[in-house]
Amino acid sequence: MKKISIIGLGLLGGSLAIDLKNRRFTDHVKGFDKDPVHTSYAKQVGIIDEEAASVEDVIVGSDIIIIAVPVSAVIKILPGVLDKISENQIVIDVASTKGTICERVKHHTNRSRYVACHPMAGTENSGPWSAISGMFDGKAVILCDVEDSNEEAVGVVRKMFEDNLNMNPMFFNSYNHDIHVAYVSHMPHVCSFALALTVLEKEKNEKNIFNLASGGFNSTVRIAKSSPDMWTPIFKDNKENVMTVLNTYIEKLQDFKNLMEKDDYEGLYDYIFNANKIKRTLKK
Repeated sequence: MKKISIIGLGLLGGSLAIDLKNRRFTDHVKGFDKDPVHTSYAKQVGIIDEEAASVEDVIVGSDIIIIAVPVSAVIKILPGVLDKISENQIVIDVASTKGTICERVKHHTNRSRYVACHPMAGTENSGPWSAISGMFDGKAVILCDVEDSNEEAVGVVRKMFEDNLNMNPMFFNSYNHDIHVAYVSHMPHVCSFALALTVLEKEKNEKNIFNLASGGFNSTVRIAKSSPDMWTPIFKDNKENVMTVLNTYIEKLQDFKNLMEKDDYEGLYDYIFNANKIKRTLKK
């Protein structure tokens, strides 16, 4: 079994710890979080087995160090972690953007011991009290720029995600990854935040509006509960791609608005019919 250390004991870090122990990839998880309440809680409920005193302490005695903090913190922390690891240790991160992170350590002497990962899983909740078992089952995990990583390290990480976390590995260039996730992950959050604010503005005058909310509304705004501590750094780091997608989305909204203003319901039918083609891709 591997000895695992996790920096960041929120939803992702905590959920990884739970399943990696439950599924016998490891029998010991050391954890550190900048918020001592998070670390204490994670130890108290058994998410981790040992509290680390610092980021440096996390590295000692670990086979795999998992960095599960917001992307802005990964950019700061990762080079220092790579400075201190041995040639046998492996470092991964689970941040939602990859281009800046990979560029930051591209020429680091220990770059080959780092595997850039993005498990496409999560909920709208945050903190170690939100950690759950099974969150990764059946989801995709993207491994980026693996040509810059040691083959053995990639193999260990892939096996961990595939065999122990029941995930489906995919391989991307880090910058292409950031383009794709802007569409399928980042933009849906923008839409959800905007819709939530729209409804909250209306709710000032109609207190019962949320009593009318049904499945469509609830599923759309669920992710509007997501933490600004996590999502602000994501949008900042992936600004160029998010802006490109946002401009296209605004164009499509304007097309819808124009059809409504013109009472062009045949055009509106075609608009919706064409959108229905997404079923061929999602197959659900």
